[in-house]
Amino acid sequence: MSDVTARVADSTGNWVDTRAPSWSRPYLRLSRFDRPIGSWLLLMPCWWSAALAAGISGNVGSLPLTAALFFIGAFVMRGAGCTWNDITDRHLDEKVERTRSRPIPAGQVSVAQAFAFLLLQALIGLAVLLQFNRFAIFTGIASLLVVAVYPFMKRITWWPQVVLGLAFSWGALMGFAAEFSRIDPVALVLYAGSIAWVIGYDTIYAHQDAEDDALIGIKSTARLFGAKTKPALVAFYGLAVLLIGVALWLAAARWPAWIGLALFALHLVWQVARLEIGNSALCLKLFKSNRDAGLLLFAGLLVDAVMRAA
Repeated sequence: MSDVTARVADSTGNWVDTRAPSWSRPYLRLSRFDRPIGSWLLLMPCWWSAALAAGISGNVGSLPLTAALFFIGAFVMRGAGCTWNDITDRHLDEKVERTRSRPIPAGQVSVAQAFAFLLLQALIGLAVLLQFNRFAIFTGIASLLVVAVYPFMKRITWWPQVVLGLAFSWGALMGFAAEFSRIDPVALVLYAGSIAWVIGYDTIYAHQDAEDDALIGIKSTARLFGAKTKPALVAFYGLAVLLIGVALWLAAARWPAWIGLALFALHLVWQVARLEIGNSALCLKLFKSNRDAGLLLFAGLLVDAVMRAA
C-alpha cells in the first residue's frame, strides 16, 4: 500500500504524512499525532483547572511546570485512548468510509502491535503522572475506568458523548488535585461545565459519520438530535458557559477570567450560527475551532492567576 493511500481520510497534509519516518507513521496515526485536535481538547480543561487553582492559591510559581506536564500527559494519554479505541472498534472502522483507512483496519498495524504501543504510551503517561502528589496520582489513575468503557458506549446508548465528556473533562479535576491535594466544589462545577462543552462539540463532530453510523447501528447524539441539533447545542453550550461562570464566581475570579469566559461564549455562539449538519467539512472545521475557544478561556484564567499572585 502506498503512503498516500495509507493516510487517514481526514488528516492529509500534516507533518506525520510528510516528515515522519515511514516506519513510524502507522503508529503516529494510531495515536492521532496526525490529527492533534483531540489532544488539545483534552488539554484545555487541564489548563483551565491549573490556572484557576493557581489563582485561588495565589501561587503561580509551579504553574509553568504543571502546564508542561499536563501538555505531555494530554498528548500521550489521548494517543493511548485512541489506540484502545481503534483496537476495540477495528471491525466497525472497516465499515465506515472515514475510518476504514485507520492503521488497524487498513492492515498497517496488527492488533498485537497496537497493544504493545498502547502499553508504551501508558507507561509514558504514568511517568508524567508520578511527578504529582499522591492524591493527584490516584485521581489520574481513576480516569482510566471511564477511558476503558467509552468505546463500547456507542453500541448501547444514544449518549456516548456524555461518557466522552466524563473522560475528556477529567483534567478539570486534576489541576486542583495537583495544587491542593483535594477536589474542591469549584473543580466539580468546572468539571460539569466542561462535560457540557464536550457533549456539544462532539455532537458536531459526530455529524460527519451520522449516515454511516445509521447503517451499522452506531448511536450518537448527532443521530439523536438530528435536525434539532442547533437547539440542543444552544442548551449544552449555554449550560457549559453557565457552569463555568459559577466556578469562576465560587473561585472569586477577577475581570480577566470573566472576559475570557465571554470570549469563549461568543465563540460557541459563532459555531452554532455557522453550523450546517449536512456539511461534513464545515462540521470538522467547527469542531476543531473549539481549541481556540478553550484557549480564549485559558488566557483569561491565566491573566487572572498572575494578577492575583502579584
